[in-house]
Amino acid sequence: MNDYRFGNYLTKLRRRSGMTQQLLAYKLGITDKAVSKWENGRARPSLPQLRKLAELYSIPLETLLSMKEKENSVEITKIVITGGPCAGKTTAMSWIEKEFGGKGRGYTVLFVPETATELITGGVAPWTCGSNLDYQKCQVRLQKEKEAVFEQAARTMPAEKVLIVCDRGVLDNKAYMNQAEFDAVMRAAGTNEVEERDGYDGVFHMVTAAKGALEAYTLANNAARTETPEQAAELDDKIIAAWTGHPHLRIIDNSTGFEGKLRRLLAEIASLLGEPEPMETERKYLIRYPDIRALDEKPNCEKIDIIQTYLKSPEGREVRVRQRGQNGNYVFFRTEKRRISDISRAETERRITPKEYVAALIEADPLRKPIQKTRYCLTENNTYYEIDIYPGWSRQAIMEIELRSPEEEVIIPDGIKVIREVTQEEEFSNYQMAREMPPEK
Repeated sequence: MNDYRFGNYLTKLRRRSGMTQQLLAYKLGITDKAVSKWENGRARPSLPQLRKLAELYSIPLETLLSMKEKENSVEITKIVITGGPCAGKTTAMSWIEKEFGGKGRGYTVLFVPETATELITGGVAPWTCGSNLDYQKCQVRLQKEKEAVFEQAARTMPAEKVLIVCDRGVLDNKAYMNQAEFDAVMRAAGTNEVEERDGYDGVFHMVTAAKGALEAYTLANNAARTETPEQAAELDDKIIAAWTGHPHLRIIDNSTGFEGKLRRLLAEIASLLGEPEPMETERKYLIRYPDIRALDEKPNCEKIDIIQTYLKSPEGREVRVRQRGQNGNYVFFRTEKRRISDISRAETERRITPKEYVAALIEADPLRKPIQKTRYCLTENNTYYEIDIYPGWSRQAIMEIELRSPEEEVIIPDGIKVIREVTQEEEFSNYQMAREMPPEK
């Protein structure tokens, strides 16, 4: 194999481990430029360096020397484009293909068609099946099988990176069912809500034209669409509520015109993919302890249990692993953050297996305790709010708001009383709170 393929292999091993080039260089005692040269195929590690790499990646040295990979090196990212009726998803798909496929950013882009439209236009609908529950079981089964086929096909492709774009995902179905029906569908499919919701790398909700762009609302371009503008707006809210709780949910509203809406969508997808470097812009507030009963009763609010552990990392970086879920069902992530400005950080995150999560705990920072908290994910005002409740606090909590840009106006949700903004107060960062919890005010 030539140096280019060997470089790709090294890149794959590093990303799988959750390390950046800078962190790998730190562990090896070399410069990140040297790592970059390896991964670009312009140089190869020495034998002692290969031994260190084999130890870091927990693979036999012979594997690196012989380059006998057991699986395709394709990097697969799966996202959902969702939204209320007449949100612009069809046009968005063509923009995504142009922006990321081929000569754009070099991705092989695959599109999973909207399952509901396929079924309804084919004669399978809630009103033709025995019941809505019967129909929803069929739709979820077909959705999951289609996605599995696309992922299977992606793994066989001679491509370095594949972007799978789902025109709606499994959790869209929740908007058309009550909780008992949804639970029955999950049982029938042998799965659970956390696994299905958080199984996508990103979820991008395009707000219906019925909310903010009524003049553009039409039923003409989708034979399966029957909703009035009022029904479309109500359904839009239900779909947002269904996906609330996903760690990377972004809401794309109609505040900038249709072309601006699409450009914002592309920018959000590019940020998720790390092209350019993924940025997180957020503001953080110390708030009065919220009315938990009121949050629990909100259909657009989801309660998530989180345990996060910080790992030993070089100066200026935060590396953590996180267990995240609800009702006994959990998924696991590894995240690295680097501060760019007072309110912006570069962030990379990937999902890991339970085995990888347990293995990472060996590298836990002994100076920082694991943080256990309850997070209420709230979607209001086309904004995603995260309210964190910490054990030992009874009078205050932390609320974070992810912004589209540093200039965006912040709207505080109804019922939330802000004590003050603490975005730039280091003692209220989770990284420092893992070391010492600040006292209540």
